[in-house]
Amino acid sequence: MFKKAIRTFRDMDKVLLFTVLILIIFGSLNIVTASSREAVVNAEANLFYYFFKHMVILAISFISFLIVITIPTKDYKKWLPLLYIAVIGMNLYLILKGVATRGANNWINLKFMKVQPSEFAKPILILTMGTLFEIYYSRLKNQKQKHDIIIWKIIGFALIFPILVFLEKDLGTAIILFGIFAILFIFSPISSKEKIKAGFISICILCVLVLVRLSISGYILSDTQESRLNNFFNPCSKYEGTGYQVCNAFIAINNGGLTGVGIGKSTQKYSYIPEPHTDMVFAIIAEENGVLICSLIFLAYIVIIYRILKLSMRTKKISNKYICLGTATYIFLHIFINLGGLFGIIPLTGVPLPFLSYGGSFTLSLITTLGIIQKIHIEAKNEKINVK
Repeated sequence: MFKKAIRTFRDMDKVLLFTVLILIIFGSLNIVTASSREAVVNAEANLFYYFFKHMVILAISFISFLIVITIPTKDYKKWLPLLYIAVIGMNLYLILKGVATRGANNWINLKFMKVQPSEFAKPILILTMGTLFEIYYSRLKNQKQKHDIIIWKIIGFALIFPILVFLEKDLGTAIILFGIFAILFIFSPISSKEKIKAGFISICILCVLVLVRLSISGYILSDTQESRLNNFFNPCSKYEGTGYQVCNAFIAINNGGLTGVGIGKSTQKYSYIPEPHTDMVFAIIAEENGVLICSLIFLAYIVIIYRILKLSMRTKKISNKYICLGTATYIFLHIFINLGGLFGIIPLTGVPLPFLSYGGSFTLSLITTLGIIQKIHIEAKNEKINVK
């Protein structure tokens, strides 16, 4: 058992592993200072309340990481249908029975924890599309055959996730799910002509669904979503309204300057930025640590995405190529949407920042997905050894 563990560690992508670990450690320590006011005032607990909860989440995530790294990727097909149905079922439950939290019906409240099924949809979507592309690869590459049924089967299985999450009024997660689908579909083995045709028909269907929703509900986006879309330009001019969070994030970043005001010395975490340890955590990092540390964080993100994309090009198995591409897209979209909203480049939609934000379902899903990536790396390395 010990020798097997040593061999597994030896075959892992250590650059990816240690870069992720450094970000997780830094993010966990930052949660202590970022959540201090929330823990003492709102949760009426000690300073380390959210830190200890985050440690529990990380422990569960690490166990999940160890489990998936022992499962051969060829066995994913056995478990995927069950996981697919389970995630669909949880999201349907939220649409029918869910209670809105901050405008979105995206949380299941259990006695011991809160679960966000839409986060589990991301890795399942990636695995589903990767598996389907592998199953139908040879047929899709055969230009003598018609592929309409196969293409629409793939689209149907994939788009069910962003549609359900959008109906839960979780726009940020729906955009990420759709973005993952779009990138994987664009780089799929489907011919360009068929992609254009399917894309055009999908847009037409989407327009019909939007009109149906408008006729039934009387709206497309919720009031909160619509206000964020309309008012993200010049947020400080709407300081007492929709621009409050972003404007205070600007103030935090400006306060930080090049080297930061010092660990624990942020002023914006004191009621100015709501729950600063979650979606807006980067503003506190920038204020306390400054531009130099933030630049290192950006560099770490580049390294992580680069290593995953490099593995996508190296691995021979079709499904694994798309799993890597989907995971890189997953991480990139979270970074872009989180920081884009915080910097006022795009509307603020509220998604976690990878490895730095406090969170349960997102952290579990992301670390588990990285466990799959490491398993792909191990198999790719062993393939190369066997060839020699």
